[in-house]
Amino acid sequence: MADPLDTLVLGIDRALKTLSGVNDAARPNPADTAPEAELEGDERSHAAGLMRVNHCGEICAQALYEGQALTARTDAAKAALLDAAAEERDHLAWCRSRLNELGAQPSVLDPLFYGASFAMGALTGLAGDKVSLGFVEATEDQVVKHIDKHLDALPDADEKSRAILDQMRSDEAEHGAAALQMGGQAFPEPVRQVMTVISRLMTESTYRI
Repeated sequence: MADPLDTLVLGIDRALKTLSGVNDAARPNPADTAPEAELEGDERSHAAGLMRVNHCGEICAQALYEGQALTARTDAAKAALLDAAAEERDHLAWCRSRLNELGAQPSVLDPLFYGASFAMGALTGLAGDKVSLGFVEATEDQVVKHIDKHLDALPDADEKSRAILDQMRSDEAEHGAAALQMGGQAFPEPVRQVMTVISRLMTESTYRI
């Protein structure tokens, strides 16, 4: 087992990097090979709003995984959660890069959602690895549905944002499936509906601010 103090210090370091936007992606940005379109004013604002939401979603993902890893019961579960978080950091960096290209800023609510998501992740981890891994699957299922909506809503010409979301969707689906394979407990539909409501709150509040 890792030293608790070392774990805390590393976790704080990752949190600061997440919120300050200094994370580097380990994989190439899918948008690098896509052409940049000349988006009209409203189209650019809409694309920026959607990518701001996705960026905040990745902030939340980092916090959730950190919280869950902190209270995971087994080393195997902790390692799986931190591995998934590392891949999600690619998404975070890609979304931040796209916001910069669109001339937009991340949501001012990011720190608030980070704190809430970390607490939720830690509480889920305390419930046991089966519940925690099941929560990962249920969350990723929500994210896949959310990305599908954004892919439909993006301006047709915005191939860069679309390339990023396509890769994110594939990764999120894999994370959810892997969590169930590791023994995650599938969440009932009423719980998923509550998660949908919470997700909608984040989406509507961060689209503009």
